[in-house]
Amino acid sequence: MTLLYLVAGEQSGDEIGARLMAALARRRADLSFAGIGGAAMAAQGLESRFPLEELALMGFLEVLPRLNRLRRLLTETATDITTLRPAALVTIDSPGFTLRLLRRVAATGVRRAHYVAPQVWAWRPGRVRHYPGLWDRLLCLLPFEPTFFARYNLPATFVGHPVLESGADRGDAARFRARHAIPPEARLITVMPGSRRTETARLLPILGAALDRLAAAVPNMRPVVPVAGPVAEPVRAATRNWACEPVLVSEQQDKHDAFAASAAALTKSGTSTLELALAGVPMLVTYRVNPLSAALARRLLKVRHASLLNLLSGGELVPELLQEACTPDRLADALHRLLADPAAAAAQRQGFHGVLDSLRPATGLPSEAAAAAVLELLDQA
Repeated sequence: MTLLYLVAGEQSGDEIGARLMAALARRRADLSFAGIGGAAMAAQGLESRFPLEELALMGFLEVLPRLNRLRRLLTETATDITTLRPAALVTIDSPGFTLRLLRRVAATGVRRAHYVAPQVWAWRPGRVRHYPGLWDRLLCLLPFEPTFFARYNLPATFVGHPVLESGADRGDAARFRARHAIPPEARLITVMPGSRRTETARLLPILGAALDRLAAAVPNMRPVVPVAGPVAEPVRAATRNWACEPVLVSEQQDKHDAFAASAAALTKSGTSTLELALAGVPMLVTYRVNPLSAALARRLLKVRHASLLNLLSGGELVPELLQEACTPDRLADALHRLLADPAAAAAQRQGFHGVLDSLRPATGLPSEAAAAAVLELLDQA
C-alpha cells in the first residue's frame, strides 16, 4: 500500500480532507492514510493521532496559553511523519500549525502538498519570502491566488472551492419544518457562530442578545444554530438560556434543510458565508476577536473586506459588522432591515451566482482536481 499522511487543523479542513481522501481512493485502490483529522476524515478511514480540537484555535491571545502544548503536538507529528516515511504529506489549511510542520519535515525528503493557500494576499504579504521550499505543490481555492503567488515564483494550482461539493444547495425546507414541528408562519434565521471554541465563546452572547432584540420586531422569528462537533456542548450550554429558543442541528443534511427553510442568516466571516450563498440565503456577516488581536490585524490587513463574498464580488455584496460594530443593537437593526427588504435579499442572491461560478475548476469537481494534483505529486516521487 502507498501511504499518504494528511493533516487538518479544524473542522473545515476535516471536511476538505475527507472529500480529497474519497476522490483519491476512487482513483487509486492502493492508497492508505494516516495523520490528523476529525470525524469526516475518520469516516474515510483515517485514525487521527490526536483530537483535531487540539488545533482549532484562533487569535494571538487565544493561542498563547496553549503554546507549549501546540509545540509538543508539532514535534509529535513531525516525529510520526519521519518514522512512517509516507509517500507524500498533504497539509490542509491551519497555516499556524501546518506550515511549521512542513518546515520541520522538509529534510526528510517526503513530497509535500499544501491544500488551501495561506491568505497572505490579505495580510502580511512579506511572509511569502519564507515559503520557498515549504511545499512541492500548493493547491488554491480562490481563482486569483495562483497569479498572486506567481509574482513570488511560487507555482500554484487553482483546484476550485470545496464548498461547491458541500450539498448546501440541496436542502429541503418542508422536511426541516416537519422534522422540528415548526409552523409555516415562523421566520427562521440561521445563526452560524463558528467551529472554534474561542470564536463561539466570544460571539454567542452577542448573537443571542441581538436575536432577543430582533424578536420584538419579528415576533414569529425562530433561530436555528448548526453545532459543529468540536464546540457542540459549549454551544448547547451558551444557547440554553436564550429568550428565543433555538433549534440546534448537528447533522449535515439537517443543516442544509435549515438553510433551505431560512429567511436570512447571521454568520461569522469565513467559509460559512459561501455555504449560505450556495443555498441562496441572504445574510449579515459579523465577527469579533480579542481587542488586541483586532488591533494587530488592522495594522496588517491589505484587503477592504472580511467576507469572501465581498472580496470575490469586488464590492459589499453582503453587510459586514465587525469588531466594534458587532453589537446586539447594530446586528438586530441590520438583520431587521434585511428581513424587511425583499429587494436587498434578491440582490444578494443574484450576486451569489457570479461569485460561485468563479470558484469552479476548469473541469470536474474541486476534490477531483485536488486529487489529480496530489497523484501527480506521487508520480514524481
